Amino acid sequence: MMRNARPRREAPQEAIAAVSPTGERAVELVYGSTDLFRGRDELVIEHDGARYRLRITRQGKLILNK
Repeated sequence: MMRNARPRREAPQEAIAAVSPTGERAVELVYGSTDLFRGRDELVIEHDGARYRLRITRQGKLILNK
């Protein structure tokens, strides 16, 4: 039994139907950078045991570093 469980707040997302190269229909999840960054200019993504930093440059571009 879970006690004092808080509901998880998930970032707003949009499902977009796409066609894969094999012709199969797939659904992509699209996250807005505003929702991900929440007013900050950098965030950390953990993937396969490694941490990556995703940041917004002064020119408004995204840079991903390990």
